[in-house]
Amino acid sequence: MTALRALDSFERTGSVTETGHELGVSQSAVSRQLKVLEDYLGTTLFVRDRKSISLTPAAIDYCAQVRGALDTIATASLRLKANPDGGQLNIAMLPAFGVRWLAPKLPDFVARHPEVTVNLSTRLRPFDFHTDPFHGAIHFGERDWPDVCYQELMREYVVPVASPKLAETLRGSPPAEVFSLPLLHLDTRPDAWEKWAQAVGLDLHGPVGMLFDQFASMIQAALHGMGAALIPTYLIERELTEKRLVALWPESRISIGAYYFVWPKEQPPYQPRDCFVSWLKSAKGIPSSPDT
Repeated sequence: MTALRALDSFERTGSVTETGHELGVSQSAVSRQLKVLEDYLGTTLFVRDRKSISLTPAAIDYCAQVRGALDTIATASLRLKANPDGGQLNIAMLPAFGVRWLAPKLPDFVARHPEVTVNLSTRLRPFDFHTDPFHGAIHFGERDWPDVCYQELMREYVVPVASPKLAETLRGSPPAEVFSLPLLHLDTRPDAWEKWAQAVGLDLHGPVGMLFDQFASMIQAALHGMGAALIPTYLIERELTEKRLVALWPESRISIGAYYFVWPKEQPPYQPRDCFVSWLKSAKGIPSSPDT
């Protein structure tokens, strides 16, 4: 590990002297560690001449991979220091749902299970649990994430909305005229408008329009009159009440998917996650048993 840290520092600084300063050791100690690593790997990592030393192209690529592993170890060590007596629960969340639904409920879980430290990170799409260090994730849509267990959290209802000024242009028109407006899209839900149209009995194929990576930015675009947005009702209750956004469809209970907590089937039981799933089951409005 000491030799790997020396290699990582040398790749960043390009200097044995600077590496020594960074690690708090002498220049000769750095040189010894780099030689130890070469001997251990049985391959040449450096191009040396009388005045300089530099990494081979293969060694540069090796450094990039090693740095990721060192970062993972450092993060794991930090989390262990933060909670040496309990366990870590690493959850990948969707940003809007995490902020509006999950975060307000988490204090109750923490109060019930102070031994568990919950770490939240953002992931917008399904990933491989084998390569990402998560114990579970928030998933939206259908039960289409392979090899995971599902705990349904909430059905999502969506409604098309626009600014009052843009909505006024449709006054007296049939509701289906909503498709005549510029349509705003979330890039993780490219077929949302088509699914919604099918649910209300309308025909729509391949609508085009501006793309956004998060609901927050898409809501702001709708507020500024840039187009019609298909937004979950739980995210815009205040904007609708204050009439800063106007619903463009009379029915607001149209669902195109649900939120789930998912975790890998093949992993053995993990107490912090088991506690979390049990807590989810007891939360108001959540189904009482997971669907695997």
